[in-house]
Amino acid sequence: MTLRIGNFSGFYGDRSDALREMLTGGELDVLTGDYLAELTMLILGRDRLKDPGAGYARTFPRQLEECLGLVHDKRVKIVTNAGGLNPAGLAARVRELAERLGVPLRVAHVEGDDLTAAHPGSLAAHAYLGGFGIAACLRAGADVVVTGRVTDAALVTGPAAAHFGWPPDAYDRLAGAVVAGHVLECGTQATGGNYAFFTEGPGDVGRPGFPLAELHEDGTAVITKHPGTGGFVDVGTVTAQLLYETAGARYAGPDVTARLDTVRLRQDGPDRVRIEGVRGEAPPPTLKVGRNRLGGFRNEVVFVLTGLDVEAKAALVRRQLAPALGKVADARWELVRTDRPDATTEETASALLRLVVRDADQQAVGRALSGAAVELALASYPGFHVLAPPGKGAPYGVFEDAYVPQDAVEQVAVLPDGRRVPVAPAPDSAVPEDVPEPPLPGPPPGGPTRRAPLGLVAGARSGDKGGHANVGVWARTDAAWSWLAHTLTVDRFRALLPETAPLPVTRHVLPRLRALNFVVEGILGEGVAAQARFDPQAKALGEWLRSRHLDIPEALL
Repeated sequence: MTLRIGNFSGFYGDRSDALREMLTGGELDVLTGDYLAELTMLILGRDRLKDPGAGYARTFPRQLEECLGLVHDKRVKIVTNAGGLNPAGLAARVRELAERLGVPLRVAHVEGDDLTAAHPGSLAAHAYLGGFGIAACLRAGADVVVTGRVTDAALVTGPAAAHFGWPPDAYDRLAGAVVAGHVLECGTQATGGNYAFFTEGPGDVGRPGFPLAELHEDGTAVITKHPGTGGFVDVGTVTAQLLYETAGARYAGPDVTARLDTVRLRQDGPDRVRIEGVRGEAPPPTLKVGRNRLGGFRNEVVFVLTGLDVEAKAALVRRQLAPALGKVADARWELVRTDRPDATTEETASALLRLVVRDADQQAVGRALSGAAVELALASYPGFHVLAPPGKGAPYGVFEDAYVPQDAVEQVAVLPDGRRVPVAPAPDSAVPEDVPEPPLPGPPPGGPTRRAPLGLVAGARSGDKGGHANVGVWARTDAAWSWLAHTLTVDRFRALLPETAPLPVTRHVLPRLRALNFVVEGILGEGVAAQARFDPQAKALGEWLRSRHLDIPEALL
């Protein structure tokens, strides 16, 4: 008995026609839509400030309206966290839509995640719920299930638990569903999107198809995609997504702690990767709570420095603006040397000097800064101009996480007939502890070496978790893995990425995936919404690492 679960959204703003593409491309039992991220919750919180009836992903009803008849005719269940901060509101909107179009669909939703009232000063504070509220809705006959803040993998564990009748303590099977859900949650990142070796794949990644998982009762799964769609699925694309925004061997969630060090992947045919061997443990006794608050106001201006004396020009601007920045709480300068000598175009002869300011006072980062910057137009370095004049200063958000006991959150499944069914917390719990580092593989190959980019022999994918970032690095052969495991130590990682040198860095070894996962604490400051860094979500941190040169055995090149 196989349950076919597909994905049609990996974030709020993903490809709008993916729902129709997945419904018409092949057989499915369930379609999941993941819309939520730390930044999305802040965006929805600001929407709710303007309109108390808002707070959900407004694109979802538009997508559903175009496909509601297909959903009914094909008997595909839709499970989505597009409810955001207002799952009841979105569920009501979907019911109205179904009634207006004359399509008989049963709609349910899950609530209980909203803890904003218990966290004063937060714009939104929401617990990450598991999948058993979703399972209760599906068991009651729901065709569409809307949730708020659940874990991304819960969109898969819920339907799997409902379909196979798994009890809450079926930890190995739930862990298998968590791993499959983690692979699906970011949509086309599992089918060649954002993939390190995108130039080498068998499929065209110009328009990757969305992924699906064939789940089995024992918790194993096959990741694949609809026939004829773009992109490709292989062990590499699945490995990359498994490492995305994870850390060590224990991947803790509200339903189960999945052991990533037990995952086995193998190619099961073209565009098919089998996931097996996953072991699970009791979940932690607490639930994570994501808190978003307004941190103040932010502004920026980018000065263009062209031709000669770039360093001196930058120093002059900084000295001229120093009086205006004296009272600003946080001012950061960054000189980006995009210029080159004897350039054949003006753009390639220019460097960029970026100033970012933050303060609780909008005036301090608004008119005061813009006036001081504009006044330099005829009184600063030769060739003075900016990419755009600074504005009045925009509010920025701060993400923080907290933890509450599982039984402190009252999760409720609101069934299609309106009944409210409490969802019990996990029956058991265990505090996750670090797994001892496994033995490293045998020594790397000897022989001559060549100075070359790391990315010739290793893939990487990176992402954000609050103010931290992770960089997952993997090898594609046993020989490359042996070299990578012995070579890419924490000290070498810091040397290759100097921005990480003063920060805590932890290395996790995952031999079955031939992978290392590095967690860099604090590199993103107060999180993506604060935009403290050039790459505020650390999306390209892994690609920077792959571009760095080191001595690599020629046998691997």
